[in-house]
Amino acid sequence: MQVTFWKGHTMEMESIDSADGVTHLRLTGRLDTAGADRIGTRLSAAVVARGQPALLDLSGVTFIASMGIRLLISCAKGLKLKGATMVIYGARAEVQQVFDEAALDQILAIAGTHAEAVERLSG
Repeated sequence: MQVTFWKGHTMEMESIDSADGVTHLRLTGRLDTAGADRIGTRLSAAVVARGQPALLDLSGVTFIASMGIRLLISCAKGLKLKGATMVIYGARAEVQQVFDEAALDQILAIAGTHAEAVERLSG
């Protein structure tokens, strides 16, 4: 699914369904206020509504703002209420720096690689 923004910005969300009972999603683009507004409902539906463990690949996210962070926290908390976990992984250096400065690892499950994310889901 691709959502196109004003000024040529895009936010893409790719869902990779698998038989392992885990929701796999990949985000690409800017997760700023406009990006969070446009993709928020679809991301929540893909993660929270399914109620199963989720892996969220952020390797394609080039920028994240407070609204993007809020969306990720909301999805993680909503999924936790259903007894499942969401693990974020693959953040680029500039996005990871924002996570580090905000101490998001205290709120969100964050891993560096896909393999580490799968391990966090298993453990």
